Amino acid sequence: MYMLVEKHTYDLLHLKRVPGIRSWSLLVGITSVGLGAAYYSSDNLLWKSFYVTGCLFIALQNMEEWEDAVFDKARNVVELKTFSLYTLMLTLCRRGDEKVVLDMRHLRGVSVQEEKVRYLGKGYVLVLRLATGFSYPLTQNATLGGRSDVEATVSLLKSFLGLEELQQSWEDYGGDEALDEGEDGDVDDSSDSRDESER
Repeated sequence: MYMLVEKHTYDLLHLKRVPGIRSWSLLVGITSVGLGAAYYSSDNLLWKSFYVTGCLFIALQNMEEWEDAVFDKARNVVELKTFSLYTLMLTLCRRGDEKVVLDMRHLRGVSVQEEKVRYLGKGYVLVLRLATGFSYPLTQNATLGGRSDVEATVSLLKSFLGLEELQQSWEDYGGDEALDEGEDGDVDDSSDSRDESER
């Protein structure tokens, strides 16, 4: 599953993502290697501690983060929060979370983007496209599951934000402009032809 719906009302959509089975399996497996090396090693306690700590750091480095995405229509903001155990340990428990706030009024579209995942092939991530021309991923990690999971989240966001209606209105507005320009061109052409006939 790409993201879970934590809360869904008319004004608020809260999506959540937690580390999957692959992340927990890596954590347990790599940490077990360190514990096994420490248990069967004849080295002193300092080296045994190094084995366990080193494997634990490697396991946490490859672990996915806890991620939250909050779309708030009342405040017109999009809040993307990320919590990482690896960052928490690296900063000695001083900092483990990051927060990005985007203006919802600048959001123009959402789409699925394919990304290469190291050692594991390809994955998919949802991308927010802003009116400023920039794009921002909804999550820091791509999902290794099927594309359909991400597309389901795209459909949910489009419905909640009304992006399809907004895109349709822009297309209609652009079509009306093109029609007006065409009519103006026809008027100009007809006036020119009349001038030539009078001459």
